[in-house]
Amino acid sequence: MAGALDGKLALVTGASRGIGAATAIALAAQGAHVILTARTPKGLEEVEETIFNAGGAATIAPLDLTENESIGRLAGAIGERWQALDVMVLNAGMLGSLAAVPAIDAKEFARVLTLNVSAQAALIAAFDPMLRRSKGARVIGVTSSVGRKPRAYWGAYGASKAAFETLLGAYGDETSEISAIRTAIVDPGATRTQMRAKAYPGEDPASVKAPEVVADRIAALAIEGFAPGHFERVGL
Repeated sequence: MAGALDGKLALVTGASRGIGAATAIALAAQGAHVILTARTPKGLEEVEETIFNAGGAATIAPLDLTENESIGRLAGAIGERWQALDVMVLNAGMLGSLAAVPAIDAKEFARVLTLNVSAQAALIAAFDPMLRRSKGARVIGVTSSVGRKPRAYWGAYGASKAAFETLLGAYGDETSEISAIRTAIVDPGATRTQMRAKAYPGEDPASVKAPEVVADRIAALAIEGFAPGHFERVGL
């Protein structure tokens, strides 16, 4: 499939559903070969089939990002087949339970931090060599408004997103003057996802925007480029 990203390689985490799946489909529609990662093979296979049926190209890589060795194996396998990584969308994340700060479960909080922060650092480290070989790498992280503005009962998730933003921003600051790598943070805002439904069980899903709205904006950023340290919130 020819498009603005023809010949480019993209990696999307959390690509089995929601924003990740929609983003993978949008990038493939622009000609990118998309590596799809998530824990659930069935969901990945469905997204891959959608991309194939539209004439696009994709490769699925089921894995648990909380298993550190799996990230290194993924990077090694991709590096054997492709020279450079042009787009990396860090979308995978875990909500955890909403609770007052004194009631945060320590074990669950550790799992949230492992996926939302530590695994993201591992992904950046593992794919840094491939990103540096791209003529214009774009690393786009998906965040939440609670990472910038604390909200009652969202302390655990918000803290993880604040840490993630700092991590990705620091990487962007480190690389912007010595490479073609650019990093951006995207806050999807209220979007129709399973995570949103879990956090707001009484909300009418039809009252918030579809994941495709966010995906189209992420794809546009990958195509158009952006200034170092770019941040934006996707509106309705």
